[in-house]
Amino acid sequence: MSIKNGIGKYLVISLSVTLLTLFSGTAGADVIKIGSLNDMTGATSDVGKDYALGIAEAIHYVNENGGVNGKQIKLYQFDYGYRVPEALTKYKLFQRLGCVAVLGWGTGDTEALSPTVTKDKIPYVSASYSGHLTDPTKTPYNLFFATDYSSNARAAITAWYDKKWPQHKDYGKRKPRFVSSYMFASPYCSAPIKAIKDQAEILGFDVGPDQDVSLFAVDTKSQVLGMKDFKPDLVWHGNTTMSVAATLRDAFSLGLEASHIINVWGFDENLPKLAGEAAEGAIGTTVCAFFGEKVPNMEHVVAYAKKYNPGVPVEKRMIRTVQGWGAVMVLWEALNRADAAGDLTGEGILKKGFETFRDFDIGLGAAPITYTSTDHRPAGVVPIYEYVGGKFQIVDKVDLKSRWPEKWEKEWIGW
Repeated sequence: MSIKNGIGKYLVISLSVTLLTLFSGTAGADVIKIGSLNDMTGATSDVGKDYALGIAEAIHYVNENGGVNGKQIKLYQFDYGYRVPEALTKYKLFQRLGCVAVLGWGTGDTEALSPTVTKDKIPYVSASYSGHLTDPTKTPYNLFFATDYSSNARAAITAWYDKKWPQHKDYGKRKPRFVSSYMFASPYCSAPIKAIKDQAEILGFDVGPDQDVSLFAVDTKSQVLGMKDFKPDLVWHGNTTMSVAATLRDAFSLGLEASHIINVWGFDENLPKLAGEAAEGAIGTTVCAFFGEKVPNMEHVVAYAKKYNPGVPVEKRMIRTVQGWGAVMVLWEALNRADAAGDLTGEGILKKGFETFRDFDIGLGAAPITYTSTDHRPAGVVPIYEYVGGKFQIVDKVDLKSRWPEKWEKEWIGW
């Protein structure tokens, strides 16, 4: 097979990691089987490939550092192309293989599978941080290490309102104006829209019409012109990096005078590469540190990227790798705790593993994690970054739980 570009080479490397992970490892009673669904070729592969590499590399790290109290993890990792029916098929395969937990990916498939994993009592640690999955009375076996999309969206609009709106020339003269740009049909993109509009109302924004932007969009001029009719001060971007970059470029070229806040999967090291000068000043939510940042345990992330995928230059690796590690690290800890309690059933991993976490720190720049039997939101503090002068830097850390304690406790869970 000839490789004509770096993306193709990256994809082949990703698939080779998948196959090696699937067929390597020892068999026997001291093996714990884990399934992994990843998007390496579908609509979210622009962020999914790097995440998949992070999953595989983190599992290597776990196995080379004691495994689960001496037991090795065998990972069954598949590319499902962001197709919900394929995810359902692969989940059934994981069941037949005897997997005790699954590392999942997208919001559509994760939410579609949530009733099934609840019935089967199989912990499902996803890359979908949908707030809909945080209420254990409804989805007890769905977990993730990151602050959820709805909390992130609330924090992003709050940070802009606190830090940027007071500097605006019209501050004190009128309400700020806000619109959302995302793919309406995508469960991931639409997941936090109710929450961010609620937060906009709380803060006193005028809210304009949403704009429907495909995850595959490369030309968004018509949507940007629709935004210009409303004259927003702030735009929320709910897509992944490629289409967010396209929207930023068109907004810049068409003279849309607005600030931009971006969901976690649209805000990474590739954004300025794709959007160029249009990325300057963009604000985004993150759930961990960027690849290579000087934070605890990042040295392992970088070392294992070099060790197991030397063909992918570390300067091309992204925060997505770190997010993959985050998912593995919380699952590893839950497995260790459940195994130490002598109960590696799904219910044991949930009750004697995850739900015993109290401010558990995985490093990686992630917030300390707490899960309880009544609340699976990992944390209530959200870091907000801004891209300025060629660097990502902290704008604010919004403490939603402390600022709106009644709403946090009684209203916002499960949004």
